[in-house]
Amino acid sequence: MEIRGRDPATECYRVDLDVDGRTVTALVPERLAADMRLIGTRPSHQTAYVWMAENKEKIEAAIAMLARGTGRPRAPFDQITLIEER
Repeated sequence: MEIRGRDPATECYRVDLDVDGRTVTALVPERLAADMRLIGTRPSHQTAYVWMAENKEKIEAAIAMLARGTGRPRAPFDQITLIEER
């Protein structure tokens, strides 16, 4: 999994992952990394990167599931979306 930075338009982080020999790009909402005690706040980049590192396996599994079309990830990872390939 490679984090490509924050997309300000979607308030998500772009993440690339190799799934079955192809690179898939997904959007991981930054709100998933927000401190739940401070609802409505935006996490710092460091907080978001730490959260993604701590949840790497779950994020990768959710992206792979979406890319393969084998189901829908469990919450909160069901908020991850794929970017259409061009």
